[in-house]
Amino acid sequence: MNPSKPYYAVIFTNTRTAEDNGYSEMAQQMEILARQQPGFLDFESARDEIGISVSYWESLQDIANWKANTDHMFAQEKGISDWYKWYKVRICLVEREYGFKK
Repeated sequence: MNPSKPYYAVIFTNTRTAEDNGYSEMAQQMEILARQQPGFLDFESARDEIGISVSYWESLQDIANWKANTDHMFAQEKGISDWYKWYKVRICLVEREYGFKK
C-alpha cells in the first residue's frame, strides 16, 4: 500500500464470544465487500486474545459510506448480538508512515 497521504485508518479492536456462529464466513465476506467500496485502500487484521482489524480509507466520507452500507450494517448488528463481548472503533488520520521489508 502506497496511498497518497494523508489518509485514514479505522482501527477496530474487540474480544470475541466463544462460539463462531458464522463469524468467520461473515468476516471474510465483509473484507471482500469493503475492498469493493469507493475510497478503500487496504486491510490488515490479527487475532489472539484481542482482535485488531485496521482498514484504510481515502476520506472520512468513504468511511461513513462504508459504515452505512446495508450489508455491513447487518454484520455490525450480528456482531453486537452474537460475536463480540466488547469492541471499540477508532478513526485516525495517518499523516506519516514508514516501514521495513526484507
